Amino acid sequence: MDDAQLRTIWQQRRVDSRVTSLGATLGVLMKQRLGRRVKQLSELAILWDEVIPENLRRHTALENFRQGVLTVTVDSASHRFQLQTLLKGGILKAVQQRFRGALDRIRLVPGQFYSVDPETGRPRYDV
Repeated sequence: MDDAQLRTIWQQRRVDSRVTSLGATLGVLMKQRLGRRVKQLSELAILWDEVIPENLRRHTALENFRQGVLTVTVDSASHRFQLQTLLKGGILKAVQQRFRGALDRIRLVPGQFYSVDPETGRPRYDV
């Protein structure tokens, strides 16, 4: 038998490993799904900083962007009302026009968040 025949027999008798690399699977997930959402959320964060006044922006946190709905956490009812008034007054249209993706609506939810990371003492969101 020559080397080509031995190589062929070896490849045919070899047991195929059914184990796949977890890194490759997670890489695809990160690149296709999460990477796109993070990029869109970062674009929205930049727009948010430009159109929302500073005194109101400090009381909000962008939490999620999914299927055209931006979820924003607001820390008090009064700030939530002010933000709703601004959004209805035309700020929502301005953000929609400047955003490259599909932004259907902004959902405001009450909640608390830390503006400073309790472990490091630095701002939670650095741009």
